[in-house]
Amino acid sequence: MDTETVSPNFDDIRPLEDSEVKDAIESLLANKDFERALRYIKPDLDWEEFSAAMRACKTKYEFKSTFGYDAVMTVAKKTTFSLTISGRSRLPKDKAACTFISNHRDIVLDASFLNLMLYDVGYGLTQIAIGDNLLIRPWIETLVRLGNSFIVKRGVSVRQMLEVSRTLSAYIHHTIKDTKESIWIAQREGRAKDSDDRTQGSVLKMLSIGGDKDNLLDNLMELNILPIAISYEFDPCDYLKAKEFQLKRDNPDYVKSQHDDLLSMETGILNNKGRVHFTITSPINETLAKLDRNMEKNELVAAIASIIDREIYRNYRFYPCNYVAYDWLNGTRRFQEHYGPKDRKQFEAYVRGQLDKIAIPDKDEAFLLRKLLEMYSNPLKNYLTTL
Repeated sequence: MDTETVSPNFDDIRPLEDSEVKDAIESLLANKDFERALRYIKPDLDWEEFSAAMRACKTKYEFKSTFGYDAVMTVAKKTTFSLTISGRSRLPKDKAACTFISNHRDIVLDASFLNLMLYDVGYGLTQIAIGDNLLIRPWIETLVRLGNSFIVKRGVSVRQMLEVSRTLSAYIHHTIKDTKESIWIAQREGRAKDSDDRTQGSVLKMLSIGGDKDNLLDNLMELNILPIAISYEFDPCDYLKAKEFQLKRDNPDYVKSQHDDLLSMETGILNNKGRVHFTITSPINETLAKLDRNMEKNELVAAIASIIDREIYRNYRFYPCNYVAYDWLNGTRRFQEHYGPKDRKQFEAYVRGQLDKIAIPDKDEAFLLRKLLEMYSNPLKNYLTTL
């Protein structure tokens, strides 16, 4: 990507090129909102020193491997007990480009944490898919494209959707095949707010239409899909997700505002996540090659989604809170060997504290509690289906 000029067809979604880095950095440094956001994370920031260091970056890679890395590491140190990765031996030995598909917990940090750890193990940085609904301010779009993200357009008309999907898919194939950079994309549009992680068929169909083969399976195999299982001990946004469940239940026309998206991003970034673990699962091309190519298209898509889901379910890492939530929700003691009285007491206190943060009309405590417990027990429930 750094050595090639990307097709003009991708100009409105691609990351910035190195020739655009200087102007992007100047626009960010001149933006007071950008400065305020940074000072919120780093109150003791020396702005003049920081600006000089920013201006010293001449390429995206320099920017991301210094400032991007430092920012994400700062968040990890402040808001996680530990950040770990396993399955590194499953990464392509020759650093061949692949498509990382994962479950989705945090709007910003899922891909950011993954890139941090891939960089540490010497694999390299991936391009990141990010929905344009999150680019609430122009400086945010500049920042994410400078950080090697590409844009997924949402909220377009039905008539425009096919064209937008074709362009996005063509860009992803171009990135994997021609510029030989890996990408990260979530298994579904938006987060699974109840943590019931399932790969959307529409995502797989989108990924397939940009290939140059006349076959859905071949086009997906060309992308070298490698599922990633992401496990957060605690989700700082869990109470916001529970709140949204009730608001949508009580008003089917409820739609989140831009303020809600900003609050979710801020809450997810700045608050406690406990232990966070990423598991690189097995590449799925060998499994895909065994599928019946004569299957009806939707049946084939469902089969591929199931393969990805199974890899994620089997490799999820569980914490005492997951076992406590399952037993609490189902009124059982099935997993009591995985936690002690102290674990249960601490998780119960945590859940009550999260419930207390929810302030809405006609607050339904029982419903909200059930939703919170589902978030923590669904990954375990899905794992059990693989046994």
